[in-house]
Amino acid sequence: MTDSQQLLADYVKNGSDDAFRELVTRYLALVYSTAIRLVGGDTHLAEDVAQTVFVDLARKARTLPADVMLGGWLHRDTCFVASKTMRSERRRQSRERHAVEMNSLQNHSGSDLRLVAPLLDEAINRLGAEDRTAILLRFFEQRDLRSVGNALGSTEDAARMRVNRALEKLHSLLTHRGVTLSVAALGTVLTAEAVTAAPVGLGVTISSVALAGAATGTGTTLTFLKAMTMTKFQAGIIGAIVVAGVLTPLMIQHQAQVNLRKENQSLRQQIVQLKADNKHLSNRVAQAKGARAPHLPAPPMQVNNLPRALATEALQPTNRIAQLIDKPSKLTAEQVESYLKANRRNAASLLAAFRTTGNPALLEEAMQQYPNDPQVDFEAVFKKDTSPDQRREWLDAFRQSAPDNALANYLSALDYFKAGQTDQAVQELIAASDKPQFQDYSMNFVQNAEEAYLAAGYSEAEAAAMAHAGLEPFPQLQPLRQVGYDLVDLANSYRQVGDEESAQAALQMGLNLGQRFDDSTWQHLLENEVGIAIQRSVLGAMDPNSSYGSTGQTVQDYFDTIVRQQKAFGTLGEHANGLLQTVSDQDVINYFNRVKLFGELPADQWLVNKYGQK
Repeated sequence: MTDSQQLLADYVKNGSDDAFRELVTRYLALVYSTAIRLVGGDTHLAEDVAQTVFVDLARKARTLPADVMLGGWLHRDTCFVASKTMRSERRRQSRERHAVEMNSLQNHSGSDLRLVAPLLDEAINRLGAEDRTAILLRFFEQRDLRSVGNALGSTEDAARMRVNRALEKLHSLLTHRGVTLSVAALGTVLTAEAVTAAPVGLGVTISSVALAGAATGTGTTLTFLKAMTMTKFQAGIIGAIVVAGVLTPLMIQHQAQVNLRKENQSLRQQIVQLKADNKHLSNRVAQAKGARAPHLPAPPMQVNNLPRALATEALQPTNRIAQLIDKPSKLTAEQVESYLKANRRNAASLLAAFRTTGNPALLEEAMQQYPNDPQVDFEAVFKKDTSPDQRREWLDAFRQSAPDNALANYLSALDYFKAGQTDQAVQELIAASDKPQFQDYSMNFVQNAEEAYLAAGYSEAEAAAMAHAGLEPFPQLQPLRQVGYDLVDLANSYRQVGDEESAQAALQMGLNLGQRFDDSTWQHLLENEVGIAIQRSVLGAMDPNSSYGSTGQTVQDYFDTIVRQQKAFGTLGEHANGLLQTVSDQDVINYFNRVKLFGELPADQWLVNKYGQK
């Protein structure tokens, strides 16, 4: 057991704050360096990402295997958090504003690491588990070869060979993306520039926040972090106004920039507090009016029997991927075995193997070996031939293993609606409304599935296409859409008994669910379609002439807006679908990289912008 594993065990077993702080001290540079590359050099965003990662570690420490290579786990979580953060930033500002033009990277030297940084960490994540661990230990944790060998259970000479082979594989992955660094230059870059010193005092702040979150429950901590992220654009505007109105170009010197950053930080904190105060006041007003949530007990459900074309039609895949693949998309047991072995048959690899092979025995193995893993619980909920009692057990397990994920509550609510237990369904919906996350683990699956296809010998373009193809159909989308329709029926039931306030609360829950898809971690076109379908159904149950929001819009105005949006997205998707069949393998890779980083809609726009005018 390594020193880091012993510290983690001490924290898990004894709740040692000192052990956790030591882990933060050891790995902060690794996490912060990775984050700052992935967020385009924004130090404030990098600090937020680093803080979120260590909060994740504090929360999930008890679920990690005893032999976990902590550097590798932290690196992958940093990539996930940073990617999610950047998608959110780009949606608020300009979805493709900071997109990396992956096919135009040429002639990079060590001084140009910032240009290849977004590709570097993604390429590292594409390495096999042993190669990825070797790279992280040698260049990110900055260990000597003897220490790397000890961590890998081998000799110094074996570690040198492992690192060299891993470096060659990393070089090959980057070369496929147009990066023209030699193997030697890549090693020099990683040695000299892979790790950036974190700001003084950040480790102490992160340790305190993470430990406080682990001790008291992470809801408040995560809400605070989300609020900090949400205010960056607003704070940036305030900072820009100050610069434009007070300073002239000749006066904008280094010290002024430092002062502005401090001022922006102060403004961000003030805005966070104002938002918290406003939310608190809004909740008090809503409680006073009795409209925050539907009243219980709920009346018997009055199911609307009017025709629902959208409610009954099957969700259709986008079909943009099928023509890209000229080989069977399902792997055999032999093809997936090396991938499973390299990943020690952990929960994520078993799930990826299940989806890429279709072999239910692999899912069964994951359910037996990792019953407390949220991704396993999520997959188990949709397992075929599951009895109602078994599904309820897995839904309860999903809620417990993912306490901050609203998706678990929405799925549980649907199960209660089906069983005629309306009060329990309403309680689950109320719980979902208070949770910050809406996570279906799609990104995790795609990353792991790509590794499985690559290990089976598929090309990079084929692996990317087939991993994304494996997402369709999305098992959660039809159930979530049904939850939206059930909320409309619930609102009608309240109206039947004269409780208009509860009816409005139920409809608001439906709108909130539909709008959740705008902030999901994936943003696939099918998700967007379902989110809009839910909102259209809910808006159709409202008075079209009533006001919507605080902008002077009516319900009809908003309804018309999302209908136009749906048509525009559909047109964009059809255009991209045709183009994707004709582009080069490199741009297929570029396209799917953009899907992972920013979502399908921005990737479609990139494709149309690049090829649509030809």
